[in-house]
Amino acid sequence: MESAGAPDPVTEMDRITLVGLIFETASGLHRAVDAPLERQCELAGQDFEILIRLARTSGGRLRMSDLAAQTDLTPSGLTRAVDRLSEAGLVRREACREDRRGAFAALTGSGEARMREALDIHRGQLAELLDGVLDPDEELALTAALRKLRDRVNPGASVITA
Repeated sequence: MESAGAPDPVTEMDRITLVGLIFETASGLHRAVDAPLERQCELAGQDFEILIRLARTSGGRLRMSDLAAQTDLTPSGLTRAVDRLSEAGLVRREACREDRRGAFAALTGSGEARMREALDIHRGQLAELLDGVLDPDEELALTAALRKLRDRVNPGASVITA
């Protein structure tokens, strides 16, 4: 028996709505940020996603397997993307001493410079998209909730992500 004043439990439809809203929001965010970055910095969405993860990681490098887990790319898709970024001089591959089969993707100096340029644009985009929508406490709570959900559905993504 529910106590008086207790909130109703989350229904199945509430959860369907929640997941749908997450998908719709992610799709809208991609549309809003990808085109300007591609136009102004010559970075496709997946290239920016790879570079920002490398830029936010200590030493500017990640194991390819960890990078694949943190992105929406298959291992072969990530390999192709890193090859493209390598040809552009933005990323280099490094051998892994601990595991001869493993490899790292690492930012180059040119990659760091491109990311500084892209991040200036990205910060402006985020301010335009987020300012006035959520108050600071709501942003922090949403970040914490999404991190929990991400860790449940994609535990490999939390290895080194900030």
